[in-house]
Amino acid sequence: MRPLFLFLLLLPALVVAQSTPPANPYPFTPVQDTAYVRENYQKSEFMVPMRDGTKLFTQVYAPKDQSVKHPIIMQRTPYSCQPYGVGLFRPRLAPNPFMLRDNYIVVYQDVRGRWASEGKFVEMTPHIDAKKGNADHDEASDTYDTIDWLLKNIPNHNGNVGQWGISYPGFFTSAGSVSGHPALKASSPQAPMADLWRDDAFHNGAFQIAANFGFYTGFQEQTGPTKQRPQRLFSIDDPDGYHFYLNMGPTANSESQYYKGRNVYYHENFEHPDYDDHWKKRNILPHLKGIKHAVMVVGGWYDEQDLYGTFNTYKAIEKQNPGIQSIFVVGPWVHGGWARQSGQTLADVDFGSKTSPYYQENIEAKFFKHYLFNETTPLTLPEATLFETGTNRWRSFDTYPPKGTVQKQLYLGGSGKLSFSPIAAGAPFSEFPSDPAHPVPFASKINDGFSAEYMVDDQRFASARPDVLTFQTDALTEDLTLTGPILAQLTVSTTGTDADWMVKVIDVYPSDAPENPQKKDVIYGDYQQLIRSEIIRGRYRNNISKPEAFKPNQPTQVAVELQDVLHTFKKGHRLMVQVQSSCFPLADRNPQTFVPVFSAKESDYQKATHRVYHGKSGASFLKVGVLTNP
Repeated sequence: MRPLFLFLLLLPALVVAQSTPPANPYPFTPVQDTAYVRENYQKSEFMVPMRDGTKLFTQVYAPKDQSVKHPIIMQRTPYSCQPYGVGLFRPRLAPNPFMLRDNYIVVYQDVRGRWASEGKFVEMTPHIDAKKGNADHDEASDTYDTIDWLLKNIPNHNGNVGQWGISYPGFFTSAGSVSGHPALKASSPQAPMADLWRDDAFHNGAFQIAANFGFYTGFQEQTGPTKQRPQRLFSIDDPDGYHFYLNMGPTANSESQYYKGRNVYYHENFEHPDYDDHWKKRNILPHLKGIKHAVMVVGGWYDEQDLYGTFNTYKAIEKQNPGIQSIFVVGPWVHGGWARQSGQTLADVDFGSKTSPYYQENIEAKFFKHYLFNETTPLTLPEATLFETGTNRWRSFDTYPPKGTVQKQLYLGGSGKLSFSPIAAGAPFSEFPSDPAHPVPFASKINDGFSAEYMVDDQRFASARPDVLTFQTDALTEDLTLTGPILAQLTVSTTGTDADWMVKVIDVYPSDAPENPQKKDVIYGDYQQLIRSEIIRGRYRNNISKPEAFKPNQPTQVAVELQDVLHTFKKGHRLMVQVQSSCFPLADRNPQTFVPVFSAKESDYQKATHRVYHGKSGASFLKVGVLTNP
């Protein structure tokens, strides 16, 4: 949602370990690119009519070279296609700088109801499968109408159109991929929002308070077209997000004391805490069918915003559109990191090469050029190009999850043991206190409450807390590669009537791990690198549409979906799992009493004791995929 201010039993999986790209593979400077745009492009602006008469503001950057015909590539966005004015140019065009001198006709459009476009904006516009007339419109029809207008009104095109977008524009790309326009030849939804209740607003029912609270201060409802950025509703002056949101008090105070009904989009979360029809009709995934052109879904392993959307958009397109060219790319990136200059480091972790320009030049540029320039030579991109973390190498697979993946169970045991075999010895459960007045921080460093760095953060700060359970394996005697989705299946109880459950998968470095001279302040011996984590609001453990209270002290099953990984735990490392009941303020606090969270009072927030059962009394384990042909 946030703007960028952005995968055989008979045959082994094909493995390609790419060589490290040059230190500076892109040969032009930003100043040279800006000059190229001004010298070689003509900019025009139009109000493009949709089938219902609404006009959408559209910018067209067309190459001045009229000796050849050019393909069209477009991005539809709710974040403004600034700068406005035919004399004001973007410093760069197209998805990445390696594509600039291919001379696409590049189109940017403000979507319906946003910025300079007419109409009413609706969050994650519900898709209409069967449109009965011009009054039935959605993002698919707006995409169709835009493409049709461009083909009829922009000269010197070659008849081929592509589209791309990151985050919210990724949703518009997904929705546009089912427009059915025959000229649409290639789409690339990147970190696409897919299901708002599961992507940005909530994670399994736990409200993502810091991300949403900060975002909607500027993302506001419009009364008409505008080219001016709105004034923020209020400012957040405290740089310590943990301190700020804890002092805010109950989640309800974020509305009553700050928003005060001034932002309908923020307030929708208060009106629809459960996965009801409001959210269901905004889920684009069931509608991603009937696609006839090539699609490339792109995302990052460390996407702090739309990890669910990335994996599930690819899976939905792959399942519902057999036979099309469906490509999947995942690198060691944060949200939109592939569109930036390096992609080599994140916080304390170094991935060994500049992964972003590698993707831009060797994958994204090739994908669009092949399908939009009518190239006759076969496209050499595999089904899935994935960066394997831990070993820091690019890998290629002919399926995703890769063939050769074996499903195993990783059992939690007494005395903090973790093993691929059931653990019968030890205590029947592990328990920990949970106090909403002192929630577990989501990150070790002070930040504003919403930081991508937490995705690889050192978890030693959490291991030291009494309200975090820690389980770990012995030192590994050989490399272990996990791939595909991870599902935690816990048997738990609580003394309260509700509880959040947070599960983390962690790579523990050996005590003699070498130091990084570029990170002199970091001790890498016994470093606990977060690999994947996720939270669930326990009331939704059985039905995300119908919350259900816990019965105090009664064991029950809770499943936590952690999303996919491709990570190798190297020989000598340990695999760790942590379980806790908060990750604040990434997620808001659970009162731990079965009351509506969005109207809970301070007195509703109560201490509780939680248990995780293991051994014979009730196994708790993680379902993981182990790659047997690494």
